[in-house]
Amino acid sequence: MKNSDNLEDFKLDLVRRPRRLRRTASLRAMVEEIQVRAEDFIAPLFVMEGTGEKEPVGSMPGIFRYNLKDLISECKELIGVGVRAVALFPYIDPSLKDAVGSEAKNPDGLILRTVKAIKDALPEMVVITDVALDPYTTHGHDGVLNAAGDYVVNDASVERLCSMALLQAKAGVDIVAPSDMMDGRIGAIRTVLDGEGFIDTAIMAYSAKFNSAYYGPFREAVGSSKAAGTTLLDKKTYQLNPSNRREALVDARLDEDEGADFLMVKPAGAYLDIIRDLRNDTALPLAAYQVSGEYAQIHAAAKMGWLDYEKSRDESLLAIKRAGADLILTYFAKEKAALLNG
Repeated sequence: MKNSDNLEDFKLDLVRRPRRLRRTASLRAMVEEIQVRAEDFIAPLFVMEGTGEKEPVGSMPGIFRYNLKDLISECKELIGVGVRAVALFPYIDPSLKDAVGSEAKNPDGLILRTVKAIKDALPEMVVITDVALDPYTTHGHDGVLNAAGDYVVNDASVERLCSMALLQAKAGVDIVAPSDMMDGRIGAIRTVLDGEGFIDTAIMAYSAKFNSAYYGPFREAVGSSKAAGTTLLDKKTYQLNPSNRREALVDARLDEDEGADFLMVKPAGAYLDIIRDLRNDTALPLAAYQVSGEYAQIHAAAKMGWLDYEKSRDESLLAIKRAGADLILTYFAKEKAALLNG
């Protein structure tokens, strides 16, 4: 090291200088470790009955409930920018809801018609369907309640979930995605699907779904937010405790042993450590759901001028991929894919 009044003459005796590879844009691109691609995205879409105009979800800027015709148009736009998969969620008319989610077993239900319409129009689109009762129940829970109405019954809920999954497979869905967090539902669904000849219908298990505060805007979108407040029960008895890291691994291993084809962590941003844990623990494809609250908070902070919208959006997606997710369910899918693919 030489002392000098000229800063350019001051040199450290370093063998390693990591900044050498950050000096130019071309060098940085050469050594970039993680890339987010349009093909990594799964776009969640909300579908409603009727032919009316698309309805904005107030807490999710740029997100809508679509009638079936407009949803097909949205899928075509997604394919056009390189997004190859959608995850469908229904907005069910309150008059069709009951305590046991009977509408979920309607063979001519909204989601089943939506699956058929998408596969007819865009056979190359990968279609994923939610398997849970919360959009269909008056109480807003993911399963059926006991006689006292104060606890979600596991095994009876699984029976109904199996019926849902079978109907979705018959409609032509590529992947069923149980999001309910009932014990044993992956094995039960796999057994039913295989027994009915749907050996090629894949299962994406919401394996590590936490009892999170970030789901509020989604519940508005599917119309279950008010319903869930009508009972004293919350979802702590079946969704994971945010404090429990090891328990998430236990649930994921059970899902893998029972025949899941994909594992998932939900939410993504607050659970990057869980994504990394599962990535280190499994060879299965791993998805992460950047949930509605994560999307909404970026929009809200950007609107207030507290964050740069594009940079914070992109950094959040990169962090999920870097943590180990192969696939990202995100409401940013369409706009980010359009930017990636020009």
